[in-house]
Amino acid sequence: MRTKATLAALTVAAIVAACGGSDYQAPPATSSVPASASASIDGFIAYLKELVVSAADMLEPVDTSMVTGPTDETSEPQKVD
Repeated sequence: MRTKATLAALTVAAIVAACGGSDYQAPPATSSVPASASASIDGFIAYLKELVVSAADMLEPVDTSMVTGPTDETSEPQKVD
């Protein structure tokens, strides 16, 4: 009897593991400009990197009139990869 219970538990665990994942998909990088893109240079660069790896030329345009690229005159220039 204990073997059947163990087998049943393993079967249920395998089924649940196979069903893993979710249907949630993060919105594309161009659906809106995050506030971090205007808040810091690191946030701006991170947003630009998201655009580079996405198929941004195939997505809908985004209003960027409210985005101001951050500046910092005190730090050293950063290497761009």
